Amino acid sequence: MTKTIISEQLTANHAAFIKHILSLNDVAFMTSDNGKWTPGQQMDHIFRSVSPINFAFSLPKILLRLFFGKANRPSKSYEDLVKKYHSKLENGGRATGRFVPKAVPLSQRELLKNKLSKTVEQLTRKIDRLTEAQLDELLLPHPLLGKLTLREMLYFTIYHVKHHSK
Repeated sequence: MTKTIISEQLTANHAAFIKHILSLNDVAFMTSDNGKWTPGQQMDHIFRSVSPINFAFSLPKILLRLFFGKANRPSKSYEDLVKKYHSKLENGGRATGRFVPKAVPLSQRELLKNKLSKTVEQLTRKIDRLTEAQLDELLLPHPLLGKLTLREMLYFTIYHVKHHSK
């Protein structure tokens, strides 16, 4: 995917996720099914996941290279990245630490929606500042998947919100 398509997919997938969560009535928003997170917690988790990526895309490229290194391989395809993620989940991988959402009261629904929408919008603007080559050269750490190129991290972000929409 080109960075234009990545930005479009990020925007579309997150907008669809938010629309779905906001369409739920109050009881559904607060209900946990089968021990899963509530829809509010799902939205909080997505926000907690996108925020550090948005922050990392704000850093000077030299700092990313200094802290995380430079890719020594080509970026995986979207499909291969999704397969890797599924493999990690099948082997027991789960969100930990700061990525685990706290309880989300009904009163926070609109605020959380606004924060997530704004963060995704900021991220898509930051993607425009990078070249296609930089997306494949610079790395970021992922807590479950290890070091990913910026392109792979964006692929993960595109898929991750779809995964949590289920």
